[in-house]
Amino acid sequence: MEENKKVLIIADDEASIQGLAQRIASIITPPSFDGYSVSVLKSDTFYGTDILPVHAFFLGCGLPSPSTFTYIEMLFKRINLAGRSCGVFSSNSRALRYLSSTVKVSEAFVGKPLLAKNGKVDDAKLLEWAKNTLEPKRRQ
Repeated sequence: MEENKKVLIIADDEASIQGLAQRIASIITPPSFDGYSVSVLKSDTFYGTDILPVHAFFLGCGLPSPSTFTYIEMLFKRINLAGRSCGVFSSNSRALRYLSSTVKVSEAFVGKPLLAKNGKVDDAKLLEWAKNTLEPKRRQ
């Protein structure tokens, strides 16, 4: 029996971002996705060892450089996550640039960022974005 691919979603405390993290987690279930298990963590409870067993991960924050991401920034400068996919999400375009640059130094594959206007995104777009993050056709 094949083990599920682990997915980790890390998000700051902002209510709209936590809500979006929960929606992402609920979308990564059968029948849309088979063979995945998902965990959601608040950024202030994340430890570096949480990311070791994951196939892919998602990061979300409401504003650039939240204080709860300080540890994540430091860790990603020192860890190599090459071969893993990452999706970044926010309702703030500056926060998306911050998240993308934070992940880039870890060498993880960062897909197209998800901008949730006013904290909202339709389910079809969210599903397509998650699919492109978890199962990218071609990594560059």
